[in-house]
Amino acid sequence: MTETKKQEWNSNLAFMMAMIGSAVGLGNIWRFPNVLYSNGGGSFMIPYIVSLFLLGISFVLVEYAVGFKFKKSIARILYSIKGKLEPVAWFILLIVFLITTYYVCVVGWDFIYIILSFTKAWGSNPDLYFANHVLHATDSISGITTIVPNVLISVFIIWFIAWAIIKRDLNDGIGKVSQILLPLLCLIVIGIVAFSLTLPGASIGYTQIFTPDWSALTNLDVWLAAFGQIVFSLSLGMAIAMTYASYLPEGSKLVDNALIVAFSNSGFEVFNSIGIFSILGFMTLSSGIPFNELVTEGTGLAFVVFPQVFNTMGPAAYVVGPLFFICILFAGITSVIALLEGVCYSISEKFLIERKKTATVVCIIGFLISCIFATGAGSIVLGVFDAYLNNFALLFAILLECIIFGWIYKFDDLIDTLNRNSSITVGKTWKAVIKFILPICILGLWIQGVYSTISSADQVSVIIMAILTVALIVVPFIFAKLPAINKDYYNV
Repeated sequence: MTETKKQEWNSNLAFMMAMIGSAVGLGNIWRFPNVLYSNGGGSFMIPYIVSLFLLGISFVLVEYAVGFKFKKSIARILYSIKGKLEPVAWFILLIVFLITTYYVCVVGWDFIYIILSFTKAWGSNPDLYFANHVLHATDSISGITTIVPNVLISVFIIWFIAWAIIKRDLNDGIGKVSQILLPLLCLIVIGIVAFSLTLPGASIGYTQIFTPDWSALTNLDVWLAAFGQIVFSLSLGMAIAMTYASYLPEGSKLVDNALIVAFSNSGFEVFNSIGIFSILGFMTLSSGIPFNELVTEGTGLAFVVFPQVFNTMGPAAYVVGPLFFICILFAGITSVIALLEGVCYSISEKFLIERKKTATVVCIIGFLISCIFATGAGSIVLGVFDAYLNNFALLFAILLECIIFGWIYKFDDLIDTLNRNSSITVGKTWKAVIKFILPICILGLWIQGVYSTISSADQVSVIIMAILTVALIVVPFIFAKLPAINKDYYNV
C-alpha cells in the first residue's frame, strides 16, 4: 500500500469510527428502550425501519454529499449556496453548542456514578440519593444561585477531556479516540448483554421486544415517535456528518459509508435494548415491581432504576454496575466531541483561528454555560433546554436544511457526488423523498414538538425559552455579519 493510499485509508477509517461513535451515543443507551416499549414493543420495529430508510439514511446522505462536495464548514457551505443563508448555519451551530452544554452535564452525572457504583454508595433509595445527594435539586429556580461542587467538578473533567481531544486534527484526535472507545464500548455492551441473558427473569424483559402490539401501527403518534427516535439517534441536522464528510479523501464510497453508519447505529440500539430489558425483567422478578414502572426515559432509567437493579443483583453488581456506567461515559464522550467538531471547524475557518485556540475558547464558554446546570436548579433548567432545543429549534433547523438542499441548491449535483464511487447508487426516488416526503414528516414532528413544549411550559420555562429564542435569533446574525478574516471564505 502506497503512503497516499495509506493516508486515505486512515482518514476514511477515522471518519467511519468517528461517525459511528457519534451515532452510537448517550441517548441510544437509555432513550430507545423506553421509546420501543411505549410504542407497541416489537411492532414498533416496522415504523422504526421505515423511518430509518425514509428519514435517517436519506438525510444522512444529504449531509454526506454536501460536506464531501464542498469540503468546507457548514457556515461557508451555506454562504456559498447563497450569501443570505449564512445565519442559518450559525443558527444550527448554536443549537448544537447549547445542546452540548447540558449533554456534558449528564455525562458528568454518569462520571459520578462510575465512582459510586464500586460501593453502591447510592444506598437503598437511589431516587432520593440522586435528587438530594448528587443533584442537590431544588423545586425553585432560586436554586440557580447554589453551586453543586461534585457536579461542577465532574462537568469540568468532561469538558477538559473534550478539549484535549478536539484540539487535535481529525486523525490524531477524534479518529484515534473513536478507534479506542468504540471497540471498548461494543465489548462492554456485548458483555453486559451476555450476562443479562443469564439472569433469572430475563425473558420477562426481552420478550417485550419480540411481542408486538399490532394495533399500535394505526397510531400516528407511534410513527412520529419512530421518526423522532431516528432524528435523535443519528444526530440529524447537527452538521456532524456534513463536517466529517468534508475531511474524506477523494474516492470515498459515500452511500456505502452512510449505510454502514445507519445500520451500525440501529443494530446497537436494538442489541443494547435486549440487555437493558433483560436486566429490568430480572428486577421485575426479584422485586415484584411491574415491568412498565421500570421502563422510564432518560436519567430516571440510568441513575435511579439501574441502581435499584444493582442493589438486588448481589456481588455481580460490583462488576456490571461500573461497566454499565463506563459504557455510558464512552458513548457520551464520543457524542460530545462529535457535536463540538462542527462548531470549532466553522469558527476556525471563518476567523482563521488555529484549531487549539478555537477549541479552548469554545470549551471555556461551554463550561461557563454548563455551570448553570451544576446548580440546585440545574435539573429544572436542563429539562427546559432539552425540550425546547430538541422539540422546537433542532427540528426547525432540519426543516430549513431540507428546503435549502432540496429546493434552493442544485440537487442533481448531490446525486452525482454520491454515485461517483459508491457501490450502491441513488436517483429520482431519493430526490423525491428529500424534496417532498421528508419536509412533510419533519413538519409534522415539529408541530407536535412545539405543541408538547408549549402546552407543558410553566412561567419559568417560558422565560428560559424566551431567552433561548432571542439568543438563537441574535447570535447567528452577529456571527454572519462579522467580517471573515479568511479572505477565501467569500470565494464561492
